[in-house]
Amino acid sequence: MVDFEKSQTKKNLARAFAGECQDGARYQFLSQQAKTDNLNYMMGLLKTLAKNEMSHAKVFYDFLLKYGNGNKNIDIDAGFPYSTYQLDPGLKLASDAENSQFETVYPAFAREARDEGYDDVADQFLRIATVEDCHSKQLMELYTKLKKNKLYKEQSAKKWKCSKCGYEETKKEPDKNCPLCHYGIGYCIISLQDE
Repeated sequence: MVDFEKSQTKKNLARAFAGECQDGARYQFLSQQAKTDNLNYMMGLLKTLAKNEMSHAKVFYDFLLKYGNGNKNIDIDAGFPYSTYQLDPGLKLASDAENSQFETVYPAFAREARDEGYDDVADQFLRIATVEDCHSKQLMELYTKLKKNKLYKEQSAKKWKCSKCGYEETKKEPDKNCPLCHYGIGYCIISLQDE
């Protein structure tokens, strides 16, 4: 096993921790925009993604504590992706970043961790990569529906459910306001393929 203090694994964990914290913050910002746009159900989805990212950050941080010697600062060299608060293109940019973590970044970090003798770290990088794949697909589907003005429109009748009161109706698109609780369409559950 490579000495952790001299390992690439240590740097990768620190970089992944910082990246996951940034992702969590960006999803919080996007969730606030969804709220501003009266897309309350989407706001909740984005807040859930933010919580997921912070959970990933904790996994990486816990490894730093487990293997590290208490060093108070780790220098890392990494990009700092940032984008607009607007849902379009923010959702697309976030989807692309998640896909990069799934396809490239975390698999590479896992290989390096395994090569250095940190199999437990490698396994967690790969597990988190699978979650990032789900995030990427969800974000891309939200972006596509938003871009095509199809968040609340379907070609055939489907069941729409109010996330506030639970009222359900089957039709091509939900009412602008729930017939039961009168909350706006933004509270209606958006069906995603990858949930």
